[in-house]
Amino acid sequence: MSYSKATDLLRLADMATARFEGVSLQEIAEEFGCDHRTAQRMTRAFEAAFPQIEVNEDAERRRRWRLPRSDPRWLQAQGIRDGELAALDIAARRAERDGAPDEAKRLHALRERLLAAMPSSQARRTEADAEALLEAQGFASRPGPRVVSDLRLLGTLTEALRAPFTVEISYTSADSRTSDRLLEPYGLLLGIRRYLVARPVAGDGKMRRFRLDRIGEARITGQSFARDPAFDLGQFASQAFGSFHSDAEYGPVAWRFSPEAASVARQFVFHPSQEVLDEPDGSLIVRFEASGHLEMAWHLYQWGNDVEVLAPKALRDMVAGHRRADFPALP
Repeated sequence: MSYSKATDLLRLADMATARFEGVSLQEIAEEFGCDHRTAQRMTRAFEAAFPQIEVNEDAERRRRWRLPRSDPRWLQAQGIRDGELAALDIAARRAERDGAPDEAKRLHALRERLLAAMPSSQARRTEADAEALLEAQGFASRPGPRVVSDLRLLGTLTEALRAPFTVEISYTSADSRTSDRLLEPYGLLLGIRRYLVARPVAGDGKMRRFRLDRIGEARITGQSFARDPAFDLGQFASQAFGSFHSDAEYGPVAWRFSPEAASVARQFVFHPSQEVLDEPDGSLIVRFEASGHLEMAWHLYQWGNDVEVLAPKALRDMVAGHRRADFPALP
């Protein structure tokens, strides 16, 4: 057996141990980028190398391979690799940068627990190698403008989301009026501005976005609620270009990037639903559906006169007087 195949079997053993129901042929094919027949050959080799494996069928009558979790020596034998430790460190730093201190704290705790399970000499060596890898990759937190997070508020909202419990907040609206709101929290949208996605207990039943910087106080009520299983936070977030959403603005958006800017624009994902079209003259058209014209205008300004708004008219009128040709570089 080649070294690469042996490594693949160890990775497969990790998957079969970590996943409660085990791993299926489809999941093996997706993980290793192979076809169904190759995945079958891997499972035969897996069964030969690990005789204690359990093979069962799930509710959809698919075979799943599972290794018992009872032996902690498997983790110690495998250890944690420098690249895996570096990935945890990077994820924690990104969480801190993006205003998710609770997630960063948990990632750091996981890191320490994994290292604690290793022999001390191996743990020290892996930690040193991971630090060297981070330095070699030149990783650092991205500088730039960002809103300073209220860690106490984020902690309260995270706890409410986890339960889930309703929360009572003191909220100041755009017209400077402050009122108390009783909400069912569903998630947080992170960005330059951070929003709480929640449904008011008293109201029309629609989801709303609440800017975190406008929340004065937040209190967990201790009253649980049943989440709507049909609600998809990712789909809800995609209704906006950035963080702000408006039903009145939601609709088709089309931008044309000049031939000089097209190669740079192709490197961007402006929206998860975007479609791109190459024009005969070398320009690039990007289409998607979203709202948030002001946030779009903020982004479009960086492109100077190398981008033209085709739709909607309201956005085209908003940026018409601000396109310029003297920017020395594209975003």
